[in-house]
Amino acid sequence: MSNNDEMLPVSGEKVESDGIYRDEWGRELKLQRGDEYPSDPMVGSTEWEWVEAVYDNHHDGETDPRLVPKEKDVNKQEKIEHPRRQVDRGSKG
Repeated sequence: MSNNDEMLPVSGEKVESDGIYRDEWGRELKLQRGDEYPSDPMVGSTEWEWVEAVYDNHHDGETDPRLVPKEKDVNKQEKIEHPRRQVDRGSKG
């Protein structure tokens, strides 16, 4: 599964981070910190690989209101194309 020398967690060990994990046979489960990695019903003990992080603080799929152009904005396109671009405020001195 993994091309590095790191040992993957196996069934019965404690989960260290919330996330989606995949076993050797491709079964994916959402596990939370403190859970135990389950064993496979047919094979028994199996290795688990971390696939994806799970966060409780993700937004609800809506655009951050700070990034939406307002009526009084002079250059609305700038906010849409470059919401976090640094603005040159001129040189000091």
